[in-house]
Amino acid sequence: MNLETLCVQAGWTPGKGEPRVLPIYQSTTFKYETSEQMARLFDLEDNGYFYTRLQNPTNDAVAAKIAALEGGVGAMLTSSGQAANFYAIFNICQAGDHFVCASAIYGGTFNLFAVTMKKLGIEVTFIDADADESEISKAFRPNTKALFGETISNPSCAVLDIEKFARIAHSHGVPLVIDNTFATPINCRPFEWGADIVTHSTTKYMDGHATCVGGVIVDSGNFDWEAHADKFPGLTQPDESYHGLTYTKAFGKMAYMTKATAQLMRDLGSIQSPQNAFLLNLGLETLHLRMPRHCQNAQRVAEYLEASEQVAWVNYCGLKSSKYYDLAQKYMPNGSCGVIAFGLKGTREDAIKFMDSLKMICIVTHVADARTCVLHPASHTHRQLTDEQLVEAGVAPDLIRLSVGIENADDIIADIEQALHC
Repeated sequence: MNLETLCVQAGWTPGKGEPRVLPIYQSTTFKYETSEQMARLFDLEDNGYFYTRLQNPTNDAVAAKIAALEGGVGAMLTSSGQAANFYAIFNICQAGDHFVCASAIYGGTFNLFAVTMKKLGIEVTFIDADADESEISKAFRPNTKALFGETISNPSCAVLDIEKFARIAHSHGVPLVIDNTFATPINCRPFEWGADIVTHSTTKYMDGHATCVGGVIVDSGNFDWEAHADKFPGLTQPDESYHGLTYTKAFGKMAYMTKATAQLMRDLGSIQSPQNAFLLNLGLETLHLRMPRHCQNAQRVAEYLEASEQVAWVNYCGLKSSKYYDLAQKYMPNGSCGVIAFGLKGTREDAIKFMDSLKMICIVTHVADARTCVLHPASHTHRQLTDEQLVEAGVAPDLIRLSVGIENADDIIADIEQALHC
């Protein structure tokens, strides 16, 4: 089926007399007739539901829809995008391991990787994603287990060369993990360009209405873990917590997702609530309608900003002046996202005055929903980073992140214009 149909139809197929709309299975537990039935579930010998921390019918239906949209073999919902990125890496890394990451990523992810995961004994090396392949390859070590990047970086709006990153990752025998939050599968499907694992903060465009926090991990099923068995013992060697079960032998292409669910979610428990999954599904049903409008509006706003004498610079890959224009045309020919990065002529105080003068456009921490909003990352989302880390993450001190919504573009531009002249 086409993506538009998958947005509406995938994941939930009701039987005779069942609800047409995906129900909310708001239950922690599920009943069985015999102790043996329950035991087989705990041993991963049968499929079924027994505790919502591990699986829930509402969550699984929504995860299946997202897997279908991305073209993956399976998916797992998490409580947030941060949890999704943590699990995606932690599922294949342990103390003493290392991974490589593009430096231009969301500040929260940067801190998660550089600070928190370091406390767990997992090291990261940040690299310039625009560097050539030989330069990036220098960051790899014998204990490197993954390469990570964002399709469109938050908030710098850099576009990742996915094919280049896939070549680098695979030449070193590791998977490429891509955070596809901003592009969504409507505008880019990283698996088609060589990525192996995709994550999303479903809080953003997938939900689309700023109603619920969530995340998801999707596996392509394409990475051959057995071919690099020594690198990934957690998948290719027996798991003593499941009586010596080996994930790759027992589950084949579903090995990675099964381990993430049966081991990480079992022990760490960052589940998405069935209520939030239900709301997320409502957002997914209109994702294919909203993304073109976000992109159309953002293109108009970016062109307006580029022509303004009060604007110092604009980074939006839909502009022909963007250094990422050609990459965007390759990977996202139908549009990228609604997020624009730009800077004003003047000081940081001028940027703050501009934002405070906006009337319809709100200053919020959020990004990528139906309403246009604005943020100054250096003062807000990225304020935990040092000046050196800000530069490394591609966040200029004057960068303003504008998330263009689905209102009338004329009204969005009018609000920006009046604020620029206050």
